[in-house]
Amino acid sequence: MDATTRNNVTVLGHHHSPTLLLAHGFGCDQHLWRLVAPVLSERFRVVLFDHVGSGRSDSSAWSAERYSTLDAYAEDVLEICSELDLRDVVLVGHSVSAMIAVLAANRDADRFAKLVLLTPSPCYVDDGDYRGGFSRADVEELLESLDSNYLGWSATMAPVIMGNADHPELGGELTDSFCRTDPMIAGAFARATFLSDNRADLPEVAVPTLVIQTAQDAIASQEVGRFVHEQIAGSELVTLDATGHCPQLSAPEATTAAIFAFAGAQ
Repeated sequence: MDATTRNNVTVLGHHHSPTLLLAHGFGCDQHLWRLVAPVLSERFRVVLFDHVGSGRSDSSAWSAERYSTLDAYAEDVLEICSELDLRDVVLVGHSVSAMIAVLAANRDADRFAKLVLLTPSPCYVDDGDYRGGFSRADVEELLESLDSNYLGWSATMAPVIMGNADHPELGGELTDSFCRTDPMIAGAFARATFLSDNRADLPEVAVPTLVIQTAQDAIASQEVGRFVHEQIAGSELVTLDATGHCPQLSAPEATTAAIFAFAGAQ
């Protein structure tokens, strides 16, 4: 099966424009870029896709063994780029896809012009002086709750992740997105996400990088964003005046402006 079919690739904008590849986070799909993708496509060729097991991807391509780590997702990104012959790509990775983007760029830096890491975290578990935001026990409890009652977990966690209590419709949209994912696949992706540690991969990034964080994020704090910025030489850090882990939904104008300013398409 080709990657464009497997990952439900969608292309917006003009063929000869610079390419922007948008990679969604855990429990999401390409639909969650809906408020920024049309605007970005005015200057870029925007390539959207669903990770295997998410959205309208071909779930028959998913296996627990292959997708037990983030490496397989990075390989999929590179396969999409290869099949579409994408060059000088600006790769935008949201949440866990920020680290997927790092892994992909470290494997084939020549493929990418720039990286945009949107609300990234290289490690969610506290470790010595590093504060990922969660203890190991917190993460184990989160994963146990997800396994025992995925729909209930989704309804509880999605509004926390979205972080905009004054806009409950956003939390509802994220809840719906979570609930569309097969619980077994979601559980495996959650483990690959919350138990990963990509701190050592950050200094290896050789592609110009922008780190975008929000002022308040229950999943990836400003401290974590600063850590990512400090570990990637020459990177830029932008803190949006926004709340929550999904600013492409809660602050689409500010998110789009930050991407435009860094990516440089005219």
